[in-house]
Amino acid sequence: MLEESLAGLSVESTPDAVYVDGTFGRGGHSAAILEVLGTQGFLHALDQDPTAIAAAQQRFGERANFRIHHRNFGEIGALLRELDLVGKISGILLDLGVSSPQFDDAERGFSFLRDGPLDMRMDTSSGEPASSWIARADVEEIADVLYQYGEERLSRRIARRIVEARMEAPITRTVQLAGIISRAMSGPHQKIHPATRSFQAIRIFINRELDVLPQALQSAVEVLAPGGRLAVISFHSLEDRIVKRFMRDAKVTGPEDAGKPELKTISRAFPSDAECAINPRARSAVLRVAERKA
Repeated sequence: MLEESLAGLSVESTPDAVYVDGTFGRGGHSAAILEVLGTQGFLHALDQDPTAIAAAQQRFGERANFRIHHRNFGEIGALLRELDLVGKISGILLDLGVSSPQFDDAERGFSFLRDGPLDMRMDTSSGEPASSWIARADVEEIADVLYQYGEERLSRRIARRIVEARMEAPITRTVQLAGIISRAMSGPHQKIHPATRSFQAIRIFINRELDVLPQALQSAVEVLAPGGRLAVISFHSLEDRIVKRFMRDAKVTGPEDAGKPELKTISRAFPSDAECAINPRARSAVLRVAERKA
């Protein structure tokens, strides 16, 4: 949703314009923002994936008005306070979830269709890989994660099968885990792969995605300049629900809210049929845009 994101952010090329791409990925949105900015303004980008950092430095390292930061998007507030940019940000973009290069690289462990190490960490330099958590978590914890973050109705059955399987052999590969989940869900043909919801749930849990999101949204509205825009692309209902409620509730309703940053909703957009035909992963995307009031 490149064009929709740029329109939502209302990117302008002015000397004092400062934008933030909170989820660099491989730089598609950053490239489009920089193209509009030209030599004016500045773009700060964040990503927790060391591979993305390397890609950003190679692609845009020579740009005087671009800087990449190895930070989680939940650290936007802390970063911009360090840079003395609070209240000076023209627009912030958050493109949530896993980037296509991460999905396509079997070694990252995000895909149940490609065999690779069961990792799933977005920041491979820190944290616990999914295989380690799967090896130690009990049935109740696994079931809770699958249900809470994947809305998987058969979470307890899948969790029991996972624990039973790991008693026979360590679960260290993506296709190995996908097979265990598929066998636990034998039954009528499903529209999606049986492991879809479980892999989503484990990924979200390992990376604390839904824990970090509210923090990132609150920080974003606090650092925006009056009239600055916040654009967020979500890919599943759990994320979108958090974004929708945050933008709806970021309002001043009484004296107790005095001094509180306030947002007004600008737009909601979905990917076009043409984009979905080119990139099927975009079909579940929702773009929400809000603006900080003066």
